[in-house]
Amino acid sequence: MSIVLIAIILLNVLVSFKGFNDIMFFRKYEFHIGSIRSGDQIRMFSSAFLHADISHLFFNMLTLFFFAPVVIAYMGELSFVLVYFSSLIFGSLLTLMMHKDDYSYRAIGASGAVTGVLYSAILLQPNMMLGIFFVIPMPAYIFGILYLLYSIYGMRAKNDNIGHTAHFGGAVGGYIFTLAKNPEMFTDNTLMVILLTIPIIILFIMAKLGKL
Repeated sequence: MSIVLIAIILLNVLVSFKGFNDIMFFRKYEFHIGSIRSGDQIRMFSSAFLHADISHLFFNMLTLFFFAPVVIAYMGELSFVLVYFSSLIFGSLLTLMMHKDDYSYRAIGASGAVTGVLYSAILLQPNMMLGIFFVIPMPAYIFGILYLLYSIYGMRAKNDNIGHTAHFGGAVGGYIFTLAKNPEMFTDNTLMVILLTIPIIILFIMAKLGKL
């Protein structure tokens, strides 16, 4: 297994457990719109290493564990790190943009970064089969499209505590970086590039029309 992947997982585990046991630490470094707009921008980065509980942490790290090797195999460890952190930043920036007037908005978790790695892996290997709930087989590109469409629904419905905006921003970050690193995909895999762009276009059209 990649040393870099192990290091990122370990960092998430250590920071999350610190947050589980130290509420002051947790509150100081969580994503909080009011604090960020007051100048505490470190939260846009640090919040991605905090998690609500062990199950939240486990699910994110399990997803990373399964999909990071695909990105590493195709693009190398350095590109994997850049995908992870660019997706983290994209997720935080989109969340800030979409919730900038909600000063009480809070969020935590590596979901944005992990979703970026997931989307990058899907772009690199769109026809790999995923086992949804470890049972239902589904091609990766279909899962990617449905996942982002569900994220758009969640952003619009606002009826749960899931950070759908960070997921979507992370996916955009992973998508952009992977295509920038592998521009030949535009000609070698044009259909998949277009299909995976559809939810991103829908999101920005809906945002422009004030539907989110």
